[in-house]
Amino acid sequence: MGEMSLADWQSRAGKLSFRSQIFIDGRFVPAASGATFDNINPATDAVTAKIAAGEAEDIDRAVKSARKAFETGVWSRRAPGERKAVLLRLAELIRENLHEFALLESLDMGKLVRDAETVDVPGAAGIFQWYGEAVDKIYDEVAPAPPGNLALIRRVPLGVIGAVVPWNFPLDMAAWKCAPALAAGNSVVLKPAEQSPLSALRLAELACEAGLPGGVLNVVPGLGATAGRALGLHPDVDCLAFTGSTEVGKYFLGYSAQSNMKQVWLECGGKSPNLVFADRADLDTAADMAALGIFFNQGQVCSATSRLLVQRSIKDALLEKLVDRARAIQPGNPLDPASTMGAIVDEKQAAVIMSFIEDASTSARLALGGERVKVDGAGCFVQPTIFDEVPPESRLARDEVFGPVLAVIPFDDEDDAIRIANDTIYGLAASVWTDSLSRAHRVADRLHVGTVSVNTVDALSAQTPFGGFKQSGFGRDLSLHSFDKYTGLKTTWIKYAAQD
Repeated sequence: MGEMSLADWQSRAGKLSFRSQIFIDGRFVPAASGATFDNINPATDAVTAKIAAGEAEDIDRAVKSARKAFETGVWSRRAPGERKAVLLRLAELIRENLHEFALLESLDMGKLVRDAETVDVPGAAGIFQWYGEAVDKIYDEVAPAPPGNLALIRRVPLGVIGAVVPWNFPLDMAAWKCAPALAAGNSVVLKPAEQSPLSALRLAELACEAGLPGGVLNVVPGLGATAGRALGLHPDVDCLAFTGSTEVGKYFLGYSAQSNMKQVWLECGGKSPNLVFADRADLDTAADMAALGIFFNQGQVCSATSRLLVQRSIKDALLEKLVDRARAIQPGNPLDPASTMGAIVDEKQAAVIMSFIEDASTSARLALGGERVKVDGAGCFVQPTIFDEVPPESRLARDEVFGPVLAVIPFDDEDDAIRIANDTIYGLAASVWTDSLSRAHRVADRLHVGTVSVNTVDALSAQTPFGGFKQSGFGRDLSLHSFDKYTGLKTTWIKYAAQD
């Protein structure tokens, strides 16, 4: 069918049924306590569903189900080709339910349904397909050994993986964790963010339809302080993979130390710099991508290029172009394909964003935006906001906003730019705009981040690892390197007689 209208999306949304219970051992069950919490649409303030509030007892049930499935071998000891077939079928089912997933993402956390339909959902399907196809192409090793000895080195699944994912890309982040963990033969207990549990619950249901045995993928929605903490402390979880804030990531490191020393893989916050040098001739593309890098998904992106570092001689020219583009990006109904910006995930996050704006107003020049607005009289919406001449030591320049607020910082020369760019506790990503090949390599080498995008922003693919340094964490999602998180190296040394 052709592109859908606002009325089409609203009609489909009205017909949705929401999975709201905990998913354990292949079926939906209520929380042990019977408690629920409200799932609120941030664009309308309406309660979408009442979600089962998982707590420690529910996490324990899910972990026991995952452990049983792992030990029986119904998935962990299945042939790679059989695991591949299930993951490929799951990818197909995600695509077959494209519009449902797009609506779940939009209703849950306020993102534009158009973006969910064209970026998020196809991306999640592609990740399950990519790791499904990789399952039977990962080879083990034979180490050098003396004659009469054979040293085999194999990657083996760790067991039960706990995955805690954020609300900004609910389905994609679930896919980034679950696809490689499942492909490697593990069982998974997934804790979605309390703001956005709907797509994870539907994903688990479709995974069983695709042929994943019960207990291999369990989903426990709940609050971070209860369900998330219980998963981090559980003594029978072998590995915990987390994407979210640096503050919460530190909690999970502590939970590991307090429990069973489980592996913890963190992908945390960022304050990614976007460096534009005066030798860049095409400022129009730089302005286009600078706007995309901070305003896509309402700026709720860990690798958002939230610091725009511009060489002083071209700063005013680039800023003028950027403001023109940002004026065309204004909050609207997320279900309207004509809208250019969606809602902020909830009231709490909107308040955090507005506090940054208020602080920055005292030390920098407001070039655009700065207001919280409503759409159709409701919702959590913040205008695209640009501050110019932001002091590098200010809160806006140093702390993660996780919202559509850009800090423009001028620099004088290459050394100055690199100094400012690296002067942060984070090290997730950066962008560099230059027409000099030498400068591109030179600056990329000196930026202490996990990914440097040259003449673009936030470049990523299934083929390349995503993650950072410093307090952005040390885990790597995507690529074959993701298997390193979910497998352990096991040596089997065989000494045999040279002759009988």
